[in-house]
Amino acid sequence: MLRTRLLTAAVLVPVTAYCVYLGGITFLALVVLMLTLAEIEFCRLVARDGFRPALAFGLGMVWLFLLDAQFPALKLQYPGLALVVLGSLAWQLFHRQSSPVADWALTVAGGLYLGLCGGCLVGLRAVQPDGLWWTLTVLPAIMAADASAYIAGRAWGRHKLAPALSPAKTWEGYVAGVVGGGLIAALFASIWHGEVGAGTSFSGVHGLILGLLIAVLAPLGDLAVSMIKRQAGAKDSGKIIPGHGGALDRVDSILWAAVIGYYYVQMLTSMILTR
Repeated sequence: MLRTRLLTAAVLVPVTAYCVYLGGITFLALVVLMLTLAEIEFCRLVARDGFRPALAFGLGMVWLFLLDAQFPALKLQYPGLALVVLGSLAWQLFHRQSSPVADWALTVAGGLYLGLCGGCLVGLRAVQPDGLWWTLTVLPAIMAADASAYIAGRAWGRHKLAPALSPAKTWEGYVAGVVGGGLIAALFASIWHGEVGAGTSFSGVHGLILGLLIAVLAPLGDLAVSMIKRQAGAKDSGKIIPGHGGALDRVDSILWAAVIGYYYVQMLTSMILTR
């Protein structure tokens, strides 16, 4: 399992880094692909529990948030969101099955969760002038936190973190993830600071703070998806990524990291502008 995970990471990490570096439509396409797969897996998971969310409307909501983050001048979010929410409700009125209210709620919940958080990831990369460097700090931070938690948990884990949701996770692994995520974010931010130069909010100190916030809070995204999988009676959300399960398994904590990173950077930018 570990060997498969490492081989998969050896392919995915360079591809992801290259897409982040290019930014724009290339990075948007990568995020759209991953979250489209994640939304499909979400709908399949809840379908195992007897629910039938409307996949087309869920995907529409995800794509809407991502396009709005990449092209904010188009102002797609609010009129598009209203149309999707009302359209999905109308769909249930005419295609209702055993649980139409729950089906509608799950349609909106899945699209809102993946789309809103994914929009923060696209928005983070689009931040000017340092979106590239912030994204290349946030993603390594969450990857390092996940890897540190996995390795330390397997080696020294004794005390279960959330046995009802994810029996393999331990407090020892969690602490290692916090340390690993914080240190890697500080390291990468310090390296990128030389590329950014003076006059911006980007620094190793802010990288450390952001890395610690991500490593402390982003595991909740993993546990949230574990909660969904537990109710559905599934071990993984899918099998598309060898050693890592499905796309939803892979992006669960990244989405939380993206939200934390995006709003942390927005806060710093606001502080600089008000000086």
